[in-house]
Amino acid sequence: MTNLGNEWIDEPGVVRPLIRLAWPVFAEQVLAMLVGLSDTVLTGYFLEERHLAAINLMAYLLWFFYAIFSVVATGAAALVARYMGARKPSVAQRAIQQSFLIGLVLAVLGGGLGIAFANPLVSMLQLRGASAESAVRYLQYIMPVMPMVMIDAVGIACLRGAGAMVHGLIVMTVVNLVNIGVSWAFCLGIGPLPRWGWDGIAFGTACGYTVGGLVIVWVLGRGVHGLRLNVRGFRPKFSLMRLVLRIGIPGGLDTLSVVASHLWFLAVINSLGDRAAAAHGIAIRVESLAFIPAAAFQVAASTMAGQYLGAGLKAKAERSVWMACLLGGTFMCLVGLFFYFQPVTLASLLLGEHQREIARVAAPLLKTIALAMPSLTLVIVLSGALRGAGDTAWPMAFSLIGLLGIRVPAAHWLALNALHIPLFGSRISGLGLGVIGAWYAMVTDLYVRAALMVWRVWQGGWKEIRV
Repeated sequence: MTNLGNEWIDEPGVVRPLIRLAWPVFAEQVLAMLVGLSDTVLTGYFLEERHLAAINLMAYLLWFFYAIFSVVATGAAALVARYMGARKPSVAQRAIQQSFLIGLVLAVLGGGLGIAFANPLVSMLQLRGASAESAVRYLQYIMPVMPMVMIDAVGIACLRGAGAMVHGLIVMTVVNLVNIGVSWAFCLGIGPLPRWGWDGIAFGTACGYTVGGLVIVWVLGRGVHGLRLNVRGFRPKFSLMRLVLRIGIPGGLDTLSVVASHLWFLAVINSLGDRAAAAHGIAIRVESLAFIPAAAFQVAASTMAGQYLGAGLKAKAERSVWMACLLGGTFMCLVGLFFYFQPVTLASLLLGEHQREIARVAAPLLKTIALAMPSLTLVIVLSGALRGAGDTAWPMAFSLIGLLGIRVPAAHWLALNALHIPLFGSRISGLGLGVIGAWYAMVTDLYVRAALMVWRVWQGGWKEIRV
């Protein structure tokens, strides 16, 4: 949330407040997208197919690591926002420092386990051979900097909770510039630097997280919005730690369950081979172009739904939610037209001449997801709006129904030739459509979840939630 206060509540319309709240998130999403595109372009033009399969897996695993720290970040951001609103910056400051202590324990444990079990983890996600070796090599760079990944995740969430949205945007700008610059420099060996290839991309990612963590510590050490870290605040205060976890665990588990489901879905695709995994990764990167406005309007809808309901303006809360869907959906559908009519061209932009066959495999995936743009908009925006209203149980239930009840089992059946059922010790026939079959499963999941989300918003129970 930006530091705008709630003066916009009294404005007659909802469009201007939506745009005002959405633009910082839009800018941050653009930065995040550029890092992913940069790594994919480097891999697609200068490295091999096995590296494309590995970089796709790494994108999912980095999302998973962030999701682990969301258990802390969610609780920390909520407490910081509450205490700052109550004009108690000293208590908010202690909440940040206790959150960092919890996060440090998770980071050290996670980093140690990641180093020890990198090979089984990659194997479980169905990468094999040279692509698996590349993925493990990447993890060897990331696991030692897990404490910095934690500081990035928790620190930016706390800055947002304090209303320091611009500070969070500045930190992410620095992180992404360092990541891109170092990755290109060491992957290609620019100037006097060594040419590390794949290792250069991993090194750039690790450097980005490290610099980001240091910048956050510097910002909070200097002080922002009345918050300033001090040594005494890092002494454990277990009552405050319990409060952070009591608030953060439900939201964190929701995020973790969603990410785990996506990893399971990815494992199905990885089992089809490097080319399928690489094409999936390219299509996902191109598809991320459409996510940006939906993610921005999701945050705006979440903020406005919560604050309008708090002010007793139920009709404006609902109007803001539907307007966010309209604005975000218009952009997504326009981008979807490019996905449908120019899929090979878009996929080829990320690939060198030696990997153009992957673009032809990715093209039907983009045409398929183009047909799901309306449903994808509704899922992204409405889930955020319901959570902003305090209606967290329904979105989590819908996610589990769609992902575990539809996407994962349908992907097994549509993509694979045969399915092994350990419980019964038997095998059943699948349709064997390959990676396109998995994307059919994904689109089906999106339409089912969109229908469920629309039902919940239309039904109106979310407007009666007490928080």
